[in-house]
Amino acid sequence: MTSKNTICLWFDGTALDAATFYAKTFADSTVVAVHYAPGDYPSGKKGDVLTVEFTVMGIPCLGLNGGPMFKHSEAFSFQVATDDQVETDRLWNAIVGNDGEESACGWCKDKWGLSWQITPRVLTAAISNPDRAAAKRAFEAMMGMRKIDVAAIEAALKG
Repeated sequence: MTSKNTICLWFDGTALDAATFYAKTFADSTVVAVHYAPGDYPSGKKGDVLTVEFTVMGIPCLGLNGGPMFKHSEAFSFQVATDDQVETDRLWNAIVGNDGEESACGWCKDKWGLSWQITPRVLTAAISNPDRAAAKRAFEAMMGMRKIDVAAIEAALKG
């Protein structure tokens, strides 16, 4: 990778599967390179996939097959700005429908435990609306959602 800053994500032997899923699900995403272990290591053997270089929406990442010691948490997530309900549904359904799980307020988790915020641009604009009463209505509507409903956010904005 040529980037000076790369996000390193720890996996338990599934880095290539995850990177391949991200590459087919998100625009401007690709698997760049797969590197194999030159020798045995604590959670693998010589010849196993050790690291995978990939991009997620243009962001350089490295998947490290480090073993079962560390798990992903909601303390790190990818926030994906979507343009409409169709894009929101497509990404949400791809993640949740591939053995992922829903959470609240536009958050979901993929099957590898990585958290995603599928955030329609209308929601981001709504909660920062200078009309603070409208922003509060949109925020309160969002608080009751799992996947964000664009029409419901727009309706809450209007009152």
